[in-house]
Amino acid sequence: MAYADGDTGDDITPTPRARCGMARAADLIGDRWTLLIIREALYGVTRFDAMQADLGIPRTVLSGRLKKLCEIGVFQTRPYKKDGQRARHQYVLTAMGVELALPMIALMQWGEKHFNESGAVAEIVERRSGAPCHVGLVTDAGAPIAIGSAQLRLKS
Repeated sequence: MAYADGDTGDDITPTPRARCGMARAADLIGDRWTLLIIREALYGVTRFDAMQADLGIPRTVLSGRLKKLCEIGVFQTRPYKKDGQRARHQYVLTAMGVELALPMIALMQWGEKHFNESGAVAEIVERRSGAPCHVGLVTDAGAPIAIGSAQLRLKS
């Protein structure tokens, strides 16, 4: 990607890591288990035991990641109780967590395009029409643009 001044960015990152939204997000949610936990929630899996069984993740790792995701505001806990059992918590995405759907869908579509030899196993469709949807860049006015015609411009 070229930058606004035409530089390719080969020499130095144009913004400090501490001020870069991509770097800060990666620091918070960029590890494999965290992304897979968010994926579970986006698929509707909200209970600890179900997440643990689906992912095969060690319980202590899952507990730690869920605690961190609650602390930063991606999840909130909601109590539930099955008949004859003690009360437990499910992990529900907050509005901030739901906003992660777009980058997660972009990762899914990228992974299916480049690494899924058997073809896509899931797709995002518009509810009413059933038309397939794809993540892409649009201007503030809603006009789609090709990724190659976008450029990074630093705000002053």
